[in-house]
Amino acid sequence: MDDDGSSSTPASYIRLVQHLIEKCICYSMNKEECMETLEKHANIMPVITSTVWKELEKENREFFEMYKKDRGEESSQKSPSEQAAPSKSSDDGDD
Repeated sequence: MDDDGSSSTPASYIRLVQHLIEKCICYSMNKEECMETLEKHANIMPVITSTVWKELEKENREFFEMYKKDRGEESSQKSPSEQAAPSKSSDDGDD
C-alpha cells in the first residue's frame, strides 16, 4: 500500500494543487490571483489553494520573500495593522 501517485489520495491532490500553484507563480500571480484562477479553471476551492500556498511559503521562505519583493509586494510582510487599516477605512466612510 504505497503512494505511487494514484490520483485518489489526499497527498496526490495536494501535490496537484502545489503543481498548479507553481504554474501560477511562473505567470507572476500573487496568492489571490492564483486562488481565483484555480477556482475558475480547476474547480479547486480557494481555501485549499490558500492553505497549500501558505505551507509552500513556510517551506520556501527565502524564495517567497524574493518573489514578493520582485512583484513589489514586500510591504505585505511589514505589519498586520498597516495591512488591515486601508481596507477598514473604506467600510467606515468617516472622512
